[in-house]
Amino acid sequence: MPVNARAPHFVRSFERGLAVIRAFDAEHPARTLSEVARACDLTRAAARRLLLTLADLGYVHSDGRLFRLTPRVLELGYAYLAGLDLPHLATPHLEQLTSLVGESAALCVLDGEAVVCVARVPARRMMAAAVAVGARFPARGTAVGRAMLAEPPGAGRAQEYVLLDGDPEDGVTSLAAPVRDRSGRAAAGVSLAVHSGRMSATTVRRDLLPRLRAAVAAIEADLRITDPAPGAPLGIATRR
Repeated sequence: MPVNARAPHFVRSFERGLAVIRAFDAEHPARTLSEVARACDLTRAAARRLLLTLADLGYVHSDGRLFRLTPRVLELGYAYLAGLDLPHLATPHLEQLTSLVGESAALCVLDGEAVVCVARVPARRMMAAAVAVGARFPARGTAVGRAMLAEPPGAGRAQEYVLLDGDPEDGVTSLAAPVRDRSGRAAAGVSLAVHSGRMSATTVRRDLLPRLRAAVAAIEADLRITDPAPGAPLGIATRR
């Protein structure tokens, strides 16, 4: 099938409507009609129809010039999160990990070439690194993504983690390890985010890695109980 070809069932207008929703993000919380049209490669007339339809459905609000998403769009993501077992299973362990190390902990899954945060416990500190549930990042650009993409090390499991030292731009050091199901597949990944000015990479590895490994082991133990058959669906996003 040609790259641009679509299956007979494909509804192009639905694809365009989703593209309009995705045109809004942290850097562009509000857009004009023209900006939405350019971002989605649509005509102004098509963009207007889609925006007004989303407004009628309660997903978009307009002040006459600027369009913004409304809180109702959270329903779309919540439907996915509500059906996941792993975030609910992992959250108590993330809470304990954050309590022990004083740093923000997150659980992520792979979605194609990206990682998506599906659970997070923030540190109780004003300067805690912030990653929202639902946030997406290029997998190979993150510690947790690299940890999940790494092949199972077999007998060398003790070294299975990824540490990305913070750079001057973001100032965050990330430590991550994969959560593997009983078949050895990386079902998810747990990461810790530490402001580089507070703790060196050496200290992160020495003091936080044992705690991270313990949390991952606890999650994996619970996962084995709820995953009786190797390779059985876990209700989480998987690598495509």
